[in-house]
Amino acid sequence: MIHKSSRPRVSLLLLVAYLLAGSPVNAQTIGEDRYVDFAHHAGEFSLVAGNAVATLYVDSADFPGVIRAAGDLQADIQRVTNRNPLTAHDEKGLGSNAIIVGTIGKSKIIDQLIRDRKIDANLFAGKWESFLIQVVPNPLPGVASAVVIAGSDKRGTIFGIYDLSDQIGVSPWYWWADVPVQHHDELFVKPGTFVQGPPAVKYRGIFLNDEAPSLTGWVQEKYGNYNHQFYAKVFELLLRLKANYLWPAMWNNAFNEDDPLNAQLADEYGIVMGTSHHEPMLRAQQEWKRHGKGAWDYSTNADFLKGFWDEGVQRNKKFESIITLGMRGDGDTPMSESANIALLEKIVADQRKIIAQRVNSDLSKVPQDWALYKEVQEYYEKGMRVPDDVTLLWCDDNWGNIRRLPTPEERKRSGGAGIYYHFDYVGDPRSYKWLNTTPIAKVWEQMNLAYRYGADRIWIVNVGDLKPMELPIDFFLNMAWKPERWPKERISEFTRFWAERQFGPEFAPEIADMLSKYTKYNGRRKPELLEPDTYNLVDYREADTVLADFQAAAAKAEEIYGKLPENQRDAFLELVLYPTKASAIVTELYIIAGRNQLYASQGRASANDLAAQARALFQADADLSAAYNHTLAHGKWDHMMDQTHIGYTYWNQPPVNAMPKVSEIKTPAAAKLGVALEGSALAWPGSSGEATLPPFDVFNRQRRYIDIFNRGQEPFTFSIATNVPWIILSESQGKIEKERRVWISVDWDAAPVGLAGGYLKIGGNAQEVVVTVNASRPPDLRRETLNGFVESEGNVSMEAVHYDKKVDGPSARWEKIDDLGRTLSSMTVFPVTAHSVTPPRDSPCLEYRLYLFDPHTIEVEAILAPTLNFVPGRGLRYAISFDEAAPQVIDALAQNTVKDWETSVKDSVRKVKSTHSLSGTGYHILKFWMVDPGVVLQKLVVNLGGVKPSYLGPPESYHHGGYELTPR
Repeated sequence: MIHKSSRPRVSLLLLVAYLLAGSPVNAQTIGEDRYVDFAHHAGEFSLVAGNAVATLYVDSADFPGVIRAAGDLQADIQRVTNRNPLTAHDEKGLGSNAIIVGTIGKSKIIDQLIRDRKIDANLFAGKWESFLIQVVPNPLPGVASAVVIAGSDKRGTIFGIYDLSDQIGVSPWYWWADVPVQHHDELFVKPGTFVQGPPAVKYRGIFLNDEAPSLTGWVQEKYGNYNHQFYAKVFELLLRLKANYLWPAMWNNAFNEDDPLNAQLADEYGIVMGTSHHEPMLRAQQEWKRHGKGAWDYSTNADFLKGFWDEGVQRNKKFESIITLGMRGDGDTPMSESANIALLEKIVADQRKIIAQRVNSDLSKVPQDWALYKEVQEYYEKGMRVPDDVTLLWCDDNWGNIRRLPTPEERKRSGGAGIYYHFDYVGDPRSYKWLNTTPIAKVWEQMNLAYRYGADRIWIVNVGDLKPMELPIDFFLNMAWKPERWPKERISEFTRFWAERQFGPEFAPEIADMLSKYTKYNGRRKPELLEPDTYNLVDYREADTVLADFQAAAAKAEEIYGKLPENQRDAFLELVLYPTKASAIVTELYIIAGRNQLYASQGRASANDLAAQARALFQADADLSAAYNHTLAHGKWDHMMDQTHIGYTYWNQPPVNAMPKVSEIKTPAAAKLGVALEGSALAWPGSSGEATLPPFDVFNRQRRYIDIFNRGQEPFTFSIATNVPWIILSESQGKIEKERRVWISVDWDAAPVGLAGGYLKIGGNAQEVVVTVNASRPPDLRRETLNGFVESEGNVSMEAVHYDKKVDGPSARWEKIDDLGRTLSSMTVFPVTAHSVTPPRDSPCLEYRLYLFDPHTIEVEAILAPTLNFVPGRGLRYAISFDEAAPQVIDALAQNTVKDWETSVKDSVRKVKSTHSLSGTGYHILKFWMVDPGVVLQKLVVNLGGVKPSYLGPPESYHHGGYELTPR
C-alpha cells in the first residue's frame, strides 16, 4: 500500500525510565504517516531487535551528501538505542537485515531493485526531491529483508534518510534546541510503501539576517567566525526540515570568502545557496566593501562592476545556486533617483550575459531570481521586465503582509514566482529582532495566498538569529513542503504535533496552548513597539486584562517546567518558557511604568511602590536573558539573548536596554483620602466634575471598581454608604495602608426597571467623596430573551466569528481561520482566488443581529488584518449595509499613505470606519459583504458615541441566541 503524508500517530523517544517514573514519553512526527514502531508486530522489519542491528548500506559512488546523511542516520540510531549499526558499501557486508540507502542512477543496488521490480520507480523517479521508503522481503541473495530508502535525486535520498531519523525519535531540533532523544531498545519499520514528494514549493529556505549582536556574538565565541563548522549545523537543520535553500549571514560577513569550505560544504550537503535581495551575482555586500573600486553605480562604473560580478559567478559556477539579478543601492538602499528602467534592464541583460558565458548558454537551465523588494516592485509596475525564465521574487512589506502576487498572465512565466517573507526586520517603523512575534495562523493566511496565486518556485524567510524562531521556521518549511497537508482547520494541530515531537504527549496540548498564546500576544503588539500607554490603563480594564493573560501563560509555563524531567528542561526553556516569561515581564514592565505615571498624577502613595516594581521587572528581564546566555545548557547559547528590546525611541534598536520613565512623589506624613474610579484617570477629592462610575446594565452585569488610596503615610479607616439597596459592595469599611480596591455590582433582582441612579458616599480621614452609580434594566427587553448583540455604553462590539448567519455566494464563502487576530479568530473569503463581486449580487455575506436603543447616525469600525492589495489594479474592498439598505462599498486601502501603513503594521490591524444612518429602537441587522477576496475581518465595533480610546477596542458586547432568515 502506498501511504502519502497524512495525520501521524507517533510515539518517540522513551526517556530514561527512572526520569519518567515508568511513564514513556512519546513524540509526534509532524503531518506524516507513522511507519516506525517501538514494539514488534507481524511482518515488520527489524531495525534494532534484541542484539541484532540492521546493517546500513550506502553505495560509495552515491553523492557525498547522501553518504554523509547516512552517517547521521547511523548516529541517530545509536542516539536512540545505544547500538551502532555496521555500515557497508557493497553487497558482501549486508547481512540478513539491511537498511539500503541510495539514489537512482548512483546506487547499484537501488537500480537493481528497480530492474527486479522490487520497488516501483514510477512512484518517485524523475520527480524533484522525492523519495520512497519501503520494506522489501528478499531484496538480494542472502538478505532476508531490507528497508529501502530510495531517492529520485540527491536531496530526495537525503530527505528520506532524515525522515526515518525523525520517525525513530530524533527531532530536527535535537541540537539547535537541545531536544533530548528518548531511548528505545528496539525499532521496527511497518510493511508497506511510503512515498513523499515532490514538494509543492521547489526552493524552500531561510535567511540569516540582522544577525548582530546575538547570532554573531554566539558564532564568534563558539566558532570564531561564520565558517564551515557553523554552517554545517545550519545545513543539517535545514535538511532535517526538508529545506534546501539558504541566504547566509551577511551584515559583516561574506559566505564564500570567510571560509572557502563554506560553499563547497553547502554543495556537498545539498544546500542551494543564494544571496540576499540586494546582493547580485553571488557576491556579498561585504565583498564590495573589501574589493570594490569606484561607485556602486552602473551608469558610471559598469566595467568594474561587471568584472566584480563575473568573479562571483565564475567562483561558484560548479555549485548549486540561485543567482540574484538586478541592483539596489549600496547597503540595501534604494537606487538613486536618476536610476531608470532602461538602465536597470541593461544591468540585468549584462548580468545574464556573464551567466551565459560562465555557467550555461541555455539560461533557462540556471536558476535566477529578481527580488521585487520595496522600490524595485515600483520599477516593475512602471514597466520594467526581465526574461520569463527569471523567477520573480515578490516580497512582503517586511511585516508579514505580502505586497503583490502573480496575475494569471504572470503565472505563465517559465521562471515562476516566489516570496521573500519576514519573521524579523530592521527598519521602519521599528525594528523587531528579539523573539518570535508572528503567529503561525498569520503565516498560514499569507502563504496560503502565495501558494494559491502561484508563487511556488521559492519561499525564503528572514529568520534573524534563527534561534528564537524555531516554531515558525518549522511551520513555514512544513507548509512549503506540502501545503495541502495543512489546511486552516489543522493550524492548531500543527502546534500540538510540534509540541509533542519535542516533549511527548503528556503536556503537549498545554504546551501548544502556551506557544500559541505568547505568540498571539506578541503578535498584536511587538515588544519593541510597547509603550507605557499602549494598553489603556483606565478604560475597559484593558491593561489589567492583557497583563493577566500574559501572567497566566507565564505561570503555566513555569508549572510545566517544574513537572518535566531534567533532561527536557533546557529545550522547554528555549522553546517555551523563556519567550513566554520574557514577553510577560516586558509587557508587565511597560504597564507598571504606565500605571506608575497615572498613580503619581493622582497622588497615590503607592506610585513609589510601582516605581520600585518597574525597576525590579527591568532587572528580572536582564537576569532572565543572562540565565539564557550563561546558565542554559551550560552556556551553549551564550550571546543568543544579547538583543536589546526595551527603550526604543525611534526605528532602530537602543544601544542598551533602557528603563521606561518612572516617577516618585513626596507624600506627607498625615493620611489623606484618595478615590479613583474605573474608567477615569482623575482622582477625588481635588478633581473637578462629578465622580461617576461607568454605567451598569442588566445584560453585561458588570463589576466595576473603586480604588480607595492614601495620599499620605499614616494609615486611615474608610467607610462606604449607599443610598439604595440594589448597589452591592465587596466591602463597606476597612483600613487603608496604601490602597484597597472595592468592587461594585448590582443586585438585578432588586434594581428598578428602566434607568436607575444611586450613589456611594466614601468617607475617610474626615474627607468624603460621592460617587454616582447608574444602572439600566429596560422594561421591554430581557437578558434571557435577547436575540443577538445588545448596545452597551454607547457601542456594540462583535467578534467576527460570532455572526448570526452566514450566506454563501455561488462561487465564494466566508470561513473562519481559528486564532488569527488580536482578540479571537477571523473570517475571510474562500477560495482566496475568487473573483471580485458587486454586492448584493453573488456576494457572500455575514450577518450580525444587534439591538440598539436610540440609533441615528452611527459609525462602524471594521478591524481587519493589515493585508495589502496584492492583486494589481484592485483595491481591498468590502461592503456594509443595515437591514434592507443598499450595501456601502468601502476600500480598506483608500487612504493607504505611509503613515497609515505604519499605523497598521504597528497595531497589527487596519481599522476602517464608515458611517450609516439608522432609525428606530430595536433590532437591526448589520451585513458584511464580500467585494474583494483577501479581506480578513477580526472584529466589528458599532459606535453610537460611547467608544473610548483603547488598543484592542471595546470588549465584546453581551450577546445571546441566534436567528435565521429565509435563504436568498
